[in-house]
Amino acid sequence: MRTTTLPACPGPWPALPLDGWRPTYETLHLWTQVVGKVCLALTPPLNHFWNVAFRVSSRGLATPVMAVGGRALAMSLDFVDHQLVLQAADGRVEAVRLEPRTVADFYRAVMESLRRLGFSVRIWTTPVEIPPPVVPFENDTAHRTYDPEAAATFWRILLDVVPVLEQFRGRFLGKSSPVHFFWGSFDLASTRFSGRVALERPGADSITREAYSHEVISHGFWPGSGAVQEPAFYAYAAPEPKGLAAVKPRPQAAFYSTDLSEFILPYELIRSAPQPAEPLLEFLASTYEAAADLAGWERAALERR
Repeated sequence: MRTTTLPACPGPWPALPLDGWRPTYETLHLWTQVVGKVCLALTPPLNHFWNVAFRVSSRGLATPVMAVGGRALAMSLDFVDHQLVLQAADGRVEAVRLEPRTVADFYRAVMESLRRLGFSVRIWTTPVEIPPPVVPFENDTAHRTYDPEAAATFWRILLDVVPVLEQFRGRFLGKSSPVHFFWGSFDLASTRFSGRVALERPGADSITREAYSHEVISHGFWPGSGAVQEPAFYAYAAPEPKGLAAVKPRPQAAFYSTDLSEFILPYELIRSAPQPAEPLLEFLASTYEAAADLAGWERAALERR
């Protein structure tokens, strides 16, 4: 059996300043959308779009198994060997190298690999949830950077964060999402539900209506964008209960961002702690408790005692 030796890295909870890998981040974000849109095309819809989210694996980011006309397909972004692996249940495998290449080239390579495996897939090629200019995959020759060490470091951070989010999720008895990765927003997320239907947001599009059809409190991690130009953890409630913005979350470094309407905890402050999981769990718990209390959630029925 072939084995792979990982390159040297800083160890658990490594540093990943946004400016140090921004071009790779932007390219990888678009590559994940190519893969994610294949998943969107080939899976039946689940509540809140859970069918299209990736799971963090021991080698990278993986789609769910996709059943297609009596056949099955899974795709995985492998950050150990740096390749997108497409595996059919009949044993056939295709691989697309993760290396400096344009989004247009990556898109073509993925579509060609699917065709060779016998899967006919059509996707909407316009990226989502990115700042303008928005260029369809087949025309994007601007994004072409891939630093394998930076990509692997991001994945290793996800590997550190997942067990903490899973531990926190285990304290909740109500409906909760898996700990999964959304390729649109490029974030790792876990969401709790009160069980109550939420009022529809004025002017909401179909995606927002589906995502926030019920009351939620969500937590997650992303490498930074927009008003927060550094990797960070977040927490928010939708709909947001009155008074939440005035809450002082724990630990002390956490704060409420009026730009995002979310609580933010910088990753750098967590990774430098003696036991990073402890302040992260404190952030998750304090923001959930404040939001649940202000929103009148039935906490005694929803939480493990």
